Amino acid sequence: MSEMNYTPRTGETVWSWLIKIFTGLLLFFILGFHFLINHYLAPEGLMTWSDVVEFYQNPIVPVLEGFFLVFVISHSLIGLRGIILDLNPSKGTMRIVTVLFWIIGIGFTIYGIWLLIAVVNHGA
Repeated sequence: MSEMNYTPRTGETVWSWLIKIFTGLLLFFILGFHFLINHYLAPEGLMTWSDVVEFYQNPIVPVLEGFFLVFVISHSLIGLRGIILDLNPSKGTMRIVTVLFWIIGIGFTIYGIWLLIAVVNHGA
């Protein structure tokens, strides 16, 4: 029987792997809270825009949604980067992919947080 090799693949760090595992675990719980709060505990399941705006006035809701946003973006982009690593690209290509994913991740996070703030402020 051969020994298993647990070394990270070229281009992957222990930190990216740990962040992917950590955010995946947190996504499991936050997604559960998201469905529970937004679809079951909210009055009539947040069926209108005014229901959403009113519901987001509770300070816990936008904070949970903000964490959900950050965890989804980081987990998915690290996972996509891992899939691209499986294709064995050159180091230059991986540098471009990494920089591109950082730009996309930061851009989507800024937009998502701005949108959360806009929804909260719309009801204020």
